[in-house]
Amino acid sequence: MERLRHDDPPRLGPYLTLARLDADSTDGGAVPERRYLARTADGERTVLLCAPLADAAAPAAWAMEAELASRLSVPRFLRPASQGSEAGLPWYAVPYTPVLPLPAALAAHGGPLPEDLVRRLGAALAAGLAAAHARGQAHAGVSPAAVLLGAAGPLLGCFGAVRSAAPGGRPGLDPGCLAPELRSGGRPEPLGDVFALGAVLAYAASGHTVPEQSELPPGLRRLLASCLARDPADRPSAPQVLHALSTTGPARTPAPAPAPAATPAATVLDEQAPPPLPGRVVAALAAQSAELLASELPAAPPARPAPQKVH
Repeated sequence: MERLRHDDPPRLGPYLTLARLDADSTDGGAVPERRYLARTADGERTVLLCAPLADAAAPAAWAMEAELASRLSVPRFLRPASQGSEAGLPWYAVPYTPVLPLPAALAAHGGPLPEDLVRRLGAALAAGLAAAHARGQAHAGVSPAAVLLGAAGPLLGCFGAVRSAAPGGRPGLDPGCLAPELRSGGRPEPLGDVFALGAVLAYAASGHTVPEQSELPPGLRRLLASCLARDPADRPSAPQVLHALSTTGPARTPAPAPAPAATPAATVLDEQAPPPLPGRVVAALAAQSAELLASELPAAPPARPAPQKVH
């Protein structure tokens, strides 16, 4: 939890903002959205509340992406439960559970995550992306800050950050997560998500989205190099990444995918409990929950007076 800044909204819809989820600056690059921990004035509901960045997103496009995300039922995708607009600022809310953005999880852990955990997190995210790609949808917002770690496993937020970027602006993503075709103005496609997933896993394993090969665990080097290939045709599909991460031992380099694959078959990971998180990350999640429970509601902003008729 981070303190609110002077330019943060005190209220969005029925929710009073209590704290920021993200620090002002992180080693994982920019955050594509403003994210708050918030609560209703009666104290009954606590939510993760998201709104577009002031300069990075076109509000109308951002709201459309939030609406699309609310209609998608995709494993591991953060799904808005309600949305609205306050003084022209769109927002959406998700019921609160303790979560840490991936950069905050690495900070709590004190460095990169263990290879086994990186594999399990990657497999969970690849399964979600594979399901979305099978429906013809690219996430277009995968980055370290978009990955939220909790006791139930990872969630992927910031859906559509590239598509909702303001004209001529950047989508608020870590530059290392933008595939070359997106940097040159191309449309978001599934293999662009695979590039971004490779950058996220490189970050989880090394602390950098563009690391040196020597900074990565040997068992992940070839797979991540294939995900980060400049030519989309040289990248694996999300189901192939899932398969490579689900195998034990050194990762195998998957062959490039000539065409989108169907919804991936179930793997042993589907029946397993969420990957165990390091103790310091669990402690940080518990501290967040305790601090939020102890937070006092701020005074509700006064209601706007009704406009008076002039005679």
